[in-house]
Amino acid sequence: MRTFVAATVAATLIATSALAAVTVSPLPSGKPAGVKKAQEADNTVWWVVGLGAVAAGVGLVASGNSTVVTTTTK
Repeated sequence: MRTFVAATVAATLIATSALAAVTVSPLPSGKPAGVKKAQEADNTVWWVVGLGAVAAGVGLVASGNSTVVTTTTK
């Protein structure tokens, strides 16, 4: 479990530094700053990262070990 957490933290640190390197140029000066221009941003990377986080969470919950022993008698 420690290695999984360590790998996840390392991947997060690498991904955030990689995403920080991508810069979006500001709107040009003297031009109107419309909502349409702001809505054209590409959010694909964030969707992929979010889906990966959800999948990792589901995987952790599904693979969790339980110490509860259920016994049945007939």
